[in-house]
Amino acid sequence: MTLTARRLAVGYPGRTVLADIDLEIPSGRITAVVGPNACGKSTLLRALAGIARPAAGEIRLDGIPLADIAPKRLARRIALLPQSPPVPAGISVEALVRRGRHPHQRWLTPWSAGDQEAVDAALCRTGLENLRARPLERLSGGQRQRAWVALALAQRTDHLLLDEPTTFLDLRHQLDLLALVTELNAVDDATVVLVLHDLAQAARYAHHLVVVADGGIAADGPPAEVLTEELVTTVFEVDCRVVPDPVSGSPLVLPLPATPQKIRAREKENR
Repeated sequence: MTLTARRLAVGYPGRTVLADIDLEIPSGRITAVVGPNACGKSTLLRALAGIARPAAGEIRLDGIPLADIAPKRLARRIALLPQSPPVPAGISVEALVRRGRHPHQRWLTPWSAGDQEAVDAALCRTGLENLRARPLERLSGGQRQRAWVALALAQRTDHLLLDEPTTFLDLRHQLDLLALVTELNAVDDATVVLVLHDLAQAARYAHHLVVVADGGIAADGPPAEVLTEELVTTVFEVDCRVVPDPVSGSPLVLPLPATPQKIRAREKENR
């Protein structure tokens, strides 16, 4: 169950965001995509989900081009949670999560016990079982984010793509969500790809890192090999020290304070 991109170029009309991308997402592992703001992380995730169409190259799932897979069939294999999805007016939490079962529905096929079990399990795993009847617009930002995650879980795919899933979550709920991702990978053998901003969380929870910068892939591989002081300084323009995390042993990036001279120099470069 491999997801690969070869010579991929993707973007928008009149603008190429990423080009000449060769990438293989490790099957049955957690991959974190990191990089500066507006570098193309979300665009890459949308392409891997088959939503953003390549301008060149292709993406394959188990050797089959995504373009050759029917949309409903593809949605039974790959679930995507985008950034800040629009909130349907008046919809309840459970009604939203039930939408995750649409790829599994057939014409005139009634709602099944299996469909309801998938919804109930997704609500339970995200801690929303007691909020199932509440309108989505009445939830806090963190609760709303968990409802969208529950929708993706109810879809029950073997590939789960999450674009900044910890947005709007406080620290405890961030850790709960990342623990859930770890459980899905370990217990359900799900292949997970998630965009994260926190390099420490990416290094601790992911088996594989993909660093996006300057319209391409700056590096990819195990966190211990990818997260070097040189890479962080080059890609994020932050001087740092990389040390072992005292809890997990994964790479921990310690930023060094920026001096006024360096701030002025960067401002001059960006003019």
